[in-house]
Amino acid sequence: MTHNNTKAERTGFGSKIGIILATAGSAVGLGNVWRFPYMTGENGGAAFLLVYIACILLLGLPGMISEFIVGRRAQANAARAYDNLSGERPWRFVGYLGIFTATIILGFYAVVAGWCLQYLYASLLGHVQGSADYAQTYFQQFASHPVKPVMWALAFIIITHMVVVRGVRKGIERASKFLMPILLILLVILVIASCSLPNAWKGVEFLFKPDFSKLNSHVFLEALGQAFFSLSLGTACLCTYASYFKRDTNLLGSAAQISVLDTLIAILSGLMIFPAAASVGINPDSGPSLIFITLPNVFQQAFGAIPVVEYVVSIMFYALLVFAALTSTISMHEIGTAFFTEEMHMKRRNASFVITLTASCISVFCAWSVGAWDSLKIMGLSLMDFCDRLTANILLPLGGMLTCIFVGWFIPRKIVFEEFTNQGSINANLFLLFVFTVRYICPIGIVLVFLHQLGII
Repeated sequence: MTHNNTKAERTGFGSKIGIILATAGSAVGLGNVWRFPYMTGENGGAAFLLVYIACILLLGLPGMISEFIVGRRAQANAARAYDNLSGERPWRFVGYLGIFTATIILGFYAVVAGWCLQYLYASLLGHVQGSADYAQTYFQQFASHPVKPVMWALAFIIITHMVVVRGVRKGIERASKFLMPILLILLVILVIASCSLPNAWKGVEFLFKPDFSKLNSHVFLEALGQAFFSLSLGTACLCTYASYFKRDTNLLGSAAQISVLDTLIAILSGLMIFPAAASVGINPDSGPSLIFITLPNVFQQAFGAIPVVEYVVSIMFYALLVFAALTSTISMHEIGTAFFTEEMHMKRRNASFVITLTASCISVFCAWSVGAWDSLKIMGLSLMDFCDRLTANILLPLGGMLTCIFVGWFIPRKIVFEEFTNQGSINANLFLLFVFTVRYICPIGIVLVFLHQLGII
Protein backbone atom coordinates (compact mmCIF):
# COMPACT_ATOMS: atom_id res chain seq x y z
CA MET A 1 0.00 0.00 0.00
CA THR A 2 2.84 2.35 0.84
CA HIS A 3 4.45 1.65 -2.52
CA ASN A 4 1.31 2.64 -4.40
CA ASN A 5 0.93 5.87 -2.48
CA THR A 6 4.53 6.82 -3.13
CA LYS A 7 4.15 5.96 -6.76
CA ALA A 8 1.04 8.07 -7.11
CA GLU A 9 2.73 11.07 -5.54
CA ARG A 10 5.69 11.04 -7.92
CA THR A 11 6.05 14.02 -10.21
CA GLY A 12 7.49 13.35 -13.64
CA PHE A 13 9.03 15.51 -16.33
CA GLY A 14 6.56 17.95 -17.83
CA SER A 15 7.64 17.94 -21.47
CA LYS A 16 9.52 15.95 -24.09
CA ILE A 17 12.23 18.62 -24.40
CA GLY A 18 12.58 18.50 -20.61
CA ILE A 19 13.19 14.75 -20.78
CA ILE A 20 15.82 15.10 -23.51
CA LEU A 21 17.69 18.02 -21.95
CA ALA A 22 17.66 16.66 -18.40
CA THR A 23 18.74 13.17 -19.40
CA ALA A 24 21.33 14.46 -21.85
CA GLY A 25 22.56 16.78 -19.12
CA SER A 26 23.11 13.78 -16.86
CA ALA A 27 25.46 12.34 -19.48
CA VAL A 28 27.12 15.57 -20.59
CA GLY A 29 29.82 16.65 -18.16
CA LEU A 30 33.51 17.30 -17.74
CA GLY A 31 34.19 13.97 -19.43
CA ASN A 32 32.87 15.40 -22.71
CA VAL A 33 34.77 18.67 -22.44
CA TRP A 34 38.22 17.42 -21.43
CA ARG A 35 38.29 13.59 -21.25
CA PHE A 36 37.07 13.05 -24.81
CA PRO A 37 39.54 15.51 -26.40
CA TYR A 38 42.61 14.18 -24.59
CA MET A 39 41.62 10.54 -25.24
CA THR A 40 41.10 11.41 -28.89
CA GLY A 41 44.51 13.07 -28.93
CA GLU A 42 46.19 10.02 -27.38
CA ASN A 43 44.46 7.45 -29.60
CA GLY A 44 44.73 8.54 -33.21
CA GLY A 45 42.37 11.48 -33.62
CA ALA A 46 39.71 10.86 -36.25
CA ALA A 47 40.24 7.09 -36.21
CA PHE A 48 39.38 7.06 -32.50
CA LEU A 49 36.33 9.24 -33.17
CA LEU A 50 34.94 6.78 -35.72
CA VAL A 51 35.40 3.83 -33.37
CA TYR A 52 33.85 5.86 -30.55
CA ILE A 53 30.72 6.58 -32.61
CA ALA A 54 30.46 2.89 -33.52
CA CYS A 55 30.70 2.01 -29.82
CA ILE A 56 27.93 4.48 -28.97
CA LEU A 57 25.69 2.64 -31.42
CA LEU A 58 26.84 -0.82 -30.39
CA LEU A 59 26.99 -0.45 -26.61
CA GLY A 60 25.64 2.95 -25.60
CA LEU A 61 22.19 2.88 -27.17
CA PRO A 62 21.22 -0.64 -26.01
CA GLY A 63 22.60 0.02 -22.53
CA MET A 64 20.69 3.28 -22.24
CA ILE A 65 17.44 1.73 -23.46
CA SER A 66 17.89 -1.10 -20.93
CA GLU A 67 18.05 1.36 -18.04
CA PHE A 68 15.11 3.28 -19.49
CA ILE A 69 13.01 0.10 -19.60
CA VAL A 70 13.74 -0.74 -15.96
CA GLY A 71 13.05 2.79 -14.72
CA ARG A 72 9.90 3.61 -16.66
CA ARG A 73 8.29 0.21 -16.11
CA ALA A 74 8.82 0.33 -12.34
CA GLN A 75 8.13 4.07 -11.90
CA ALA A 76 10.31 3.99 -8.79
CA ASN A 77 13.78 4.75 -7.47
CA ALA A 78 16.62 2.52 -8.66
CA ALA A 79 16.58 0.04 -5.76
CA ARG A 80 12.83 -0.55 -5.89
CA ALA A 81 12.80 -0.59 -9.70
CA TYR A 82 15.02 -3.67 -9.88
CA ASP A 83 13.14 -5.23 -6.97
CA ASN A 84 9.74 -4.73 -8.58
CA LEU A 85 10.78 -6.31 -11.88
CA SER A 86 12.86 -9.17 -10.48
CA GLY A 87 10.16 -11.27 -8.86
CA GLU A 88 11.85 -13.47 -6.30
CA ARG A 89 15.34 -12.92 -7.63
CA PRO A 90 17.60 -10.69 -5.48
CA TRP A 91 18.31 -8.00 -8.10
CA ARG A 92 17.59 -5.09 -5.79
CA PHE A 93 21.32 -4.88 -5.01
CA VAL A 94 21.95 -3.59 -8.57
CA GLY A 95 19.94 -0.50 -7.68
CA TYR A 96 21.82 -0.16 -4.40
CA LEU A 97 25.08 -0.48 -6.33
CA GLY A 98 24.07 2.38 -8.64
CA ILE A 99 23.07 4.62 -5.73
CA PHE A 100 26.33 3.88 -3.89
CA THR A 101 28.40 4.50 -7.04
CA ALA A 102 26.64 7.80 -7.87
CA THR A 103 27.14 9.15 -4.34
CA ILE A 104 30.88 8.41 -4.42
CA ILE A 105 31.19 10.02 -7.85
CA LEU A 106 29.26 13.07 -6.67
CA GLY A 107 31.71 13.44 -3.78
CA PHE A 108 34.97 13.46 -5.75
CA TYR A 109 33.46 14.99 -8.92
CA ALA A 110 32.47 18.01 -6.85
CA VAL A 111 36.14 18.63 -6.08
CA VAL A 112 37.00 19.07 -9.77
CA ALA A 113 33.76 21.00 -10.30
CA GLY A 114 34.81 23.25 -7.43
CA TRP A 115 38.14 23.88 -9.14
CA CYS A 116 36.17 24.95 -12.24
CA LEU A 117 34.00 27.25 -10.14
CA GLN A 118 37.07 28.83 -8.55
CA TYR A 119 38.69 29.33 -11.96
CA LEU A 120 35.52 30.99 -13.24
CA TYR A 121 35.69 33.37 -10.28
CA ALA A 122 39.43 33.96 -10.84
CA SER A 123 38.82 34.56 -14.56
CA LEU A 124 36.26 37.22 -13.77
CA LEU A 125 38.89 38.95 -11.62
CA GLY A 126 41.56 38.48 -14.31
CA HIS A 127 43.79 36.30 -12.12
CA VAL A 128 44.47 33.32 -14.41
CA GLN A 129 45.99 35.11 -17.40
CA GLY A 130 49.74 34.59 -17.63
CA SER A 131 52.59 32.37 -18.78
CA ALA A 132 52.67 28.57 -18.61
CA ASP A 133 54.85 28.69 -15.49
CA TYR A 134 52.43 31.09 -13.85
CA ALA A 135 49.43 28.86 -14.70
CA GLN A 136 51.15 25.79 -13.24
CA THR A 137 52.20 27.59 -10.05
CA TYR A 138 48.73 29.11 -9.66
CA PHE A 139 47.04 25.70 -9.87
CA GLN A 140 49.50 23.99 -7.51
CA GLN A 141 49.12 26.72 -4.88
CA PHE A 142 45.35 26.58 -5.10
CA ALA A 143 45.05 22.76 -5.03
CA SER A 144 47.38 22.46 -2.01
CA HIS A 145 45.59 25.13 0.04
CA PRO A 146 43.87 23.59 3.11
CA VAL A 147 40.65 25.62 2.78
CA LYS A 148 40.03 26.97 -0.71
CA PRO A 149 39.46 23.68 -2.63
CA VAL A 150 37.17 22.45 0.14
CA MET A 151 35.22 25.70 0.17
CA TRP A 152 34.61 25.64 -3.59
CA ALA A 153 33.70 21.92 -3.62
CA LEU A 154 31.13 22.47 -0.86
CA ALA A 155 29.80 25.53 -2.69
CA PHE A 156 29.22 23.40 -5.78
CA ILE A 157 27.40 20.71 -3.79
CA ILE A 158 25.20 23.37 -2.18
CA ILE A 159 24.30 24.79 -5.62
CA THR A 160 23.42 21.26 -6.73
CA HIS A 161 21.34 20.75 -3.57
CA MET A 162 19.38 23.94 -4.22
CA VAL A 163 18.30 22.61 -7.62
CA VAL A 164 17.47 19.04 -6.54
CA VAL A 165 15.51 20.01 -3.44
CA ARG A 166 12.99 21.86 -5.63
CA GLY A 167 11.93 18.60 -7.22
CA VAL A 168 11.89 17.06 -10.69
CA ARG A 169 9.79 19.55 -12.61
CA LYS A 170 10.54 22.82 -10.77
CA GLY A 171 14.18 22.01 -10.05
CA ILE A 172 15.85 19.48 -12.36
CA GLU A 173 13.80 20.07 -15.52
CA ARG A 174 13.80 23.86 -15.19
CA ALA A 175 17.56 23.96 -14.54
CA SER A 176 18.25 21.65 -17.50
CA LYS A 177 16.20 23.82 -19.85
CA PHE A 178 18.40 26.75 -18.86
CA LEU A 179 21.81 25.09 -18.52
CA MET A 180 21.90 22.91 -21.65
CA PRO A 181 21.13 25.68 -24.21
CA ILE A 182 23.61 28.02 -22.50
CA LEU A 183 26.21 25.26 -22.52
CA LEU A 184 25.71 24.70 -26.26
CA ILE A 185 25.82 28.42 -27.04
CA LEU A 186 29.07 28.91 -25.10
CA LEU A 187 30.60 25.85 -26.76
CA VAL A 188 29.71 27.03 -30.27
CA ILE A 189 31.14 30.50 -29.60
CA LEU A 190 34.40 28.97 -28.33
CA VAL A 191 34.57 26.63 -31.33
CA ILE A 192 34.22 29.60 -33.72
CA ALA A 193 36.91 31.51 -31.83
CA SER A 194 39.25 28.50 -31.86
CA CYS A 195 38.72 27.62 -35.52
CA SER A 196 39.34 31.23 -36.60
CA LEU A 197 42.94 31.15 -35.31
CA PRO A 198 45.95 30.84 -37.68
CA ASN A 199 46.77 27.22 -38.61
CA ALA A 200 43.64 26.02 -36.81
CA TRP A 201 42.89 23.73 -39.76
CA LYS A 202 45.60 21.36 -38.52
CA GLY A 203 43.54 20.69 -35.42
CA VAL A 204 40.36 20.27 -37.46
CA GLU A 205 42.16 17.86 -39.78
CA PHE A 206 43.43 15.85 -36.83
CA LEU A 207 39.87 15.42 -35.56
CA PHE A 208 38.23 14.54 -38.89
CA LYS A 209 40.92 13.01 -41.15
CA PRO A 210 41.40 9.42 -39.93
CA ASP A 211 44.74 7.63 -39.86
CA PHE A 212 43.67 3.98 -39.69
CA SER A 213 47.25 2.82 -39.17
CA LYS A 214 46.85 3.95 -35.54
CA LEU A 215 43.94 1.61 -34.89
CA ASN A 216 44.60 -1.34 -32.59
CA SER A 217 42.86 -3.25 -29.82
CA HIS A 218 43.90 -0.64 -27.25
CA VAL A 219 42.23 2.17 -29.22
CA PHE A 220 39.07 0.09 -29.63
CA LEU A 221 38.83 -0.65 -25.91
CA GLU A 222 39.56 2.95 -24.95
CA ALA A 223 36.78 4.12 -27.29
CA LEU A 224 34.42 1.50 -25.86
CA GLY A 225 35.17 2.66 -22.35
CA GLN A 226 34.72 6.34 -23.23
CA ALA A 227 31.35 5.60 -24.86
CA PHE A 228 30.26 3.68 -21.78
CA PHE A 229 31.24 6.34 -19.26
CA SER A 230 30.17 9.29 -21.42
CA LEU A 231 26.55 8.14 -21.36
CA SER A 232 26.50 7.58 -17.57
CA LEU A 233 25.74 3.88 -17.93
CA GLY A 234 25.93 1.92 -14.70
CA THR A 235 25.16 4.68 -12.18
CA ALA A 236 21.37 4.11 -12.04
CA CYS A 237 21.06 7.71 -13.24
CA LEU A 238 19.27 6.81 -16.47
CA CYS A 239 17.04 4.36 -14.60
CA THR A 240 16.10 7.05 -12.07
CA TYR A 241 15.37 9.69 -14.72
CA ALA A 242 13.36 7.18 -16.78
CA SER A 243 11.11 6.61 -13.77
CA TYR A 244 9.91 10.20 -14.35
CA PHE A 245 9.21 9.61 -18.07
CA LYS A 246 5.66 9.72 -19.36
CA ARG A 247 4.18 6.42 -20.57
CA ASP A 248 4.08 7.61 -24.17
CA THR A 249 7.79 8.56 -24.25
CA ASN A 250 9.54 6.83 -27.15
CA LEU A 251 12.47 5.15 -25.39
CA LEU A 252 14.39 4.30 -28.56
CA GLY A 253 13.89 7.78 -30.02
CA SER A 254 14.85 9.49 -26.76
CA ALA A 255 17.97 7.33 -26.38
CA ALA A 256 19.00 8.15 -29.95
CA GLN A 257 18.47 11.91 -29.47
CA ILE A 258 20.39 11.92 -26.17
CA SER A 259 23.26 9.93 -27.70
CA VAL A 260 23.46 12.32 -30.66
CA LEU A 261 23.48 15.37 -28.38
CA ASP A 262 26.10 13.84 -26.09
CA THR A 263 28.34 12.92 -29.04
CA LEU A 264 27.85 16.34 -30.66
CA ILE A 265 29.05 18.09 -27.51
CA ALA A 266 32.09 15.80 -27.33
CA ILE A 267 32.97 16.58 -30.97
CA LEU A 268 32.45 20.31 -30.45
CA SER A 269 34.75 20.10 -27.44
CA GLY A 270 37.39 18.60 -29.71
CA LEU A 271 36.84 21.46 -32.18
CA MET A 272 37.25 23.91 -29.31
CA ILE A 273 40.55 22.46 -28.06
CA PHE A 274 42.46 20.93 -31.01
CA PRO A 275 42.46 23.95 -33.38
CA ALA A 276 43.52 26.34 -30.59
CA ALA A 277 46.24 23.97 -29.42
CA ALA A 278 47.45 23.42 -32.99
CA SER A 279 47.53 27.16 -33.62
CA VAL A 280 50.08 27.72 -30.84
CA GLY A 281 51.90 24.39 -31.24
CA ILE A 282 50.80 22.82 -27.94
CA ASN A 283 49.72 19.20 -27.51
CA PRO A 284 46.82 18.85 -25.03
CA ASP A 285 47.72 16.89 -21.90
CA SER A 286 45.38 14.71 -19.92
CA GLY A 287 43.78 15.22 -16.54
CA PRO A 288 43.64 18.46 -14.56
CA SER A 289 46.60 19.96 -16.40
CA LEU A 290 44.56 20.25 -19.61
CA ILE A 291 41.89 22.41 -18.01
CA PHE A 292 43.87 24.35 -15.44
CA ILE A 293 47.42 24.62 -16.81
CA THR A 294 47.64 23.87 -20.55
CA LEU A 295 44.51 25.69 -21.77
CA PRO A 296 45.17 28.95 -19.91
CA ASN A 297 48.52 28.92 -21.71
CA VAL A 298 46.77 28.24 -25.02
CA PHE A 299 44.36 31.12 -24.43
CA GLN A 300 47.26 33.42 -23.54
CA GLN A 301 49.23 32.59 -26.69
CA ALA A 302 46.23 32.49 -29.02
CA PHE A 303 44.31 35.53 -27.81
CA GLY A 304 46.83 37.42 -25.66
CA ALA A 305 47.47 40.02 -28.36
CA ILE A 306 44.01 41.37 -27.54
CA PRO A 307 43.70 41.11 -23.73
CA VAL A 308 39.95 41.70 -23.66
CA VAL A 309 39.42 38.73 -26.02
CA GLU A 310 41.59 36.49 -23.84
CA TYR A 311 39.62 37.67 -20.81
CA VAL A 312 36.23 36.92 -22.38
CA VAL A 313 37.30 33.53 -23.80
CA SER A 314 38.66 32.47 -20.42
CA ILE A 315 35.41 33.39 -18.67
CA MET A 316 33.27 31.60 -21.25
CA PHE A 317 35.42 28.47 -21.07
CA TYR A 318 35.21 28.10 -17.30
CA ALA A 319 31.52 28.98 -17.33
CA LEU A 320 31.10 26.16 -19.84
CA LEU A 321 32.89 23.76 -17.48
CA VAL A 322 30.77 24.84 -14.52
CA PHE A 323 27.52 24.34 -16.44
CA ALA A 324 28.65 20.96 -17.78
CA ALA A 325 29.63 19.79 -14.31
CA LEU A 326 26.37 21.02 -12.78
CA THR A 327 24.15 19.08 -15.18
CA SER A 328 25.97 15.91 -14.09
CA THR A 329 26.04 16.57 -10.34
CA ILE A 330 22.29 17.28 -10.37
CA SER A 331 21.57 13.83 -11.80
CA MET A 332 23.94 12.05 -9.41
CA HIS A 333 22.36 13.82 -6.44
CA GLU A 334 18.85 12.91 -7.57
CA ILE A 335 19.62 9.17 -7.59
CA GLY A 336 20.16 9.05 -3.82
CA THR A 337 17.51 11.69 -3.09
CA ALA A 338 14.83 9.63 -4.84
CA PHE A 339 15.90 6.54 -2.88
CA PHE A 340 15.69 8.15 0.55
CA THR A 341 12.42 9.91 -0.32
CA GLU A 342 10.66 6.72 -1.36
CA GLU A 343 12.33 3.96 0.65
CA MET A 344 12.88 5.80 3.93
CA HIS A 345 9.63 7.82 3.58
CA MET A 346 11.53 11.07 4.10
CA LYS A 347 10.50 14.50 2.91
CA ARG A 348 12.40 15.50 -0.20
CA ARG A 349 14.11 18.31 1.67
CA ASN A 350 15.47 15.90 4.29
CA ALA A 351 16.42 13.25 1.74
CA SER A 352 18.36 15.83 -0.27
CA PHE A 353 20.15 16.94 2.89
CA VAL A 354 21.30 13.35 3.59
CA ILE A 355 22.92 13.08 0.15
CA THR A 356 24.38 16.60 0.38
CA LEU A 357 25.93 15.84 3.77
CA THR A 358 27.33 12.47 2.62
CA ALA A 359 28.80 13.87 -0.59
CA SER A 360 30.24 16.84 1.30
CA CYS A 361 32.13 14.54 3.67
CA ILE A 362 33.59 12.62 0.71
CA SER A 363 34.50 15.89 -1.03
CA VAL A 364 36.36 17.32 1.95
CA PHE A 365 38.64 14.32 2.32
CA CYS A 366 39.12 13.92 -1.46
CA ALA A 367 40.12 17.59 -1.76
CA TRP A 368 42.61 17.24 1.09
CA SER A 369 44.04 14.00 -0.33
CA VAL A 370 45.35 15.75 -3.47
CA GLY A 371 46.57 18.83 -1.66
CA ALA A 372 46.95 19.74 1.99
CA TRP A 373 46.77 16.12 3.26
CA ASP A 374 48.49 14.19 0.47
CA SER A 375 49.36 11.33 2.83
CA LEU A 376 45.68 10.31 2.82
CA LYS A 377 46.04 7.28 0.56
CA ILE A 378 44.36 3.94 -0.08
CA MET A 379 46.34 1.21 -1.87
CA GLY A 380 49.00 3.76 -2.75
CA LEU A 381 46.50 6.17 -4.34
CA SER A 382 45.17 9.45 -3.03
CA LEU A 383 41.61 9.08 -1.75
CA MET A 384 40.37 11.05 -4.77
CA ASP A 385 42.21 8.84 -7.26
CA PHE A 386 41.06 5.73 -5.40
CA CYS A 387 37.40 6.82 -5.62
CA ASP A 388 37.89 7.58 -9.31
CA ARG A 389 39.47 4.20 -10.05
CA LEU A 390 36.96 2.29 -7.91
CA THR A 391 33.95 3.76 -9.71
CA ALA A 392 35.33 4.00 -13.26
CA ASN A 393 37.19 0.69 -13.37
CA ILE A 394 34.94 -1.54 -11.28
CA LEU A 395 31.55 -0.23 -10.16
CA LEU A 396 30.35 1.39 -13.41
CA PRO A 397 31.19 -1.56 -15.71
CA LEU A 398 29.70 -3.96 -13.16
CA GLY A 399 26.45 -2.00 -12.87
CA GLY A 400 26.11 -1.63 -16.63
CA MET A 401 26.78 -5.29 -17.31
CA LEU A 402 24.31 -6.48 -14.66
CA THR A 403 21.59 -4.19 -16.05
CA CYS A 404 22.00 -5.60 -19.56
CA ILE A 405 21.94 -9.16 -18.22
CA PHE A 406 18.87 -8.32 -16.13
CA VAL A 407 16.93 -6.87 -19.07
CA GLY A 408 18.14 -9.49 -21.57
CA TRP A 409 17.68 -12.62 -19.48
CA PHE A 410 15.52 -12.04 -16.40
CA ILE A 411 12.75 -9.55 -17.17
CA PRO A 412 9.88 -11.35 -18.96
CA ARG A 413 10.16 -10.85 -22.71
CA LYS A 414 6.56 -9.55 -22.81
CA ILE A 415 7.44 -6.65 -20.46
CA VAL A 416 10.56 -5.74 -22.43
CA PHE A 417 8.54 -5.80 -25.68
CA GLU A 418 5.78 -3.61 -24.22
CA GLU A 419 8.24 -0.99 -22.99
CA PHE A 420 10.38 -1.04 -26.14
CA THR A 421 7.34 -0.60 -28.41
CA ASN A 422 5.17 1.53 -26.06
CA GLN A 423 2.54 -1.19 -25.79
CA GLY A 424 2.88 -2.03 -29.49
CA SER A 425 2.33 1.51 -30.76
CA ILE A 426 5.89 1.83 -32.10
CA ASN A 427 7.45 -0.22 -34.88
CA ALA A 428 9.02 -3.40 -33.44
CA ASN A 429 11.45 -4.14 -36.30
CA LEU A 430 14.51 -3.50 -34.10
CA PHE A 431 13.26 -5.40 -31.06
CA LEU A 432 14.96 -8.72 -31.78
CA LEU A 433 18.21 -6.93 -32.57
CA PHE A 434 17.94 -5.07 -29.27
CA VAL A 435 17.37 -8.27 -27.29
CA PHE A 436 20.31 -10.00 -28.99
CA THR A 437 22.54 -7.01 -28.29
CA VAL A 438 21.73 -6.70 -24.58
CA ARG A 439 21.97 -10.47 -24.10
CA TYR A 440 25.31 -11.04 -25.80
CA ILE A 441 27.10 -8.04 -27.32
CA CYS A 442 26.76 -5.58 -24.42
CA PRO A 443 27.86 -7.96 -21.64
CA ILE A 444 30.84 -9.17 -23.66
CA GLY A 445 31.81 -5.61 -24.62
CA ILE A 446 31.53 -4.42 -21.02
CA VAL A 447 33.59 -7.38 -19.78
CA LEU A 448 36.31 -6.41 -22.26
CA VAL A 449 36.23 -2.81 -20.99
CA PHE A 450 36.30 -4.11 -17.42
CA LEU A 451 39.34 -6.31 -18.04
CA HIS A 452 41.09 -3.55 -19.98
CA GLN A 453 40.55 -1.00 -17.21
CA LEU A 454 42.06 -3.47 -14.73
CA GLY A 455 45.08 -3.95 -17.00
CA ILE A 456 44.35 -7.63 -17.67
CA ILE A 457 44.08 -7.19 -21.45
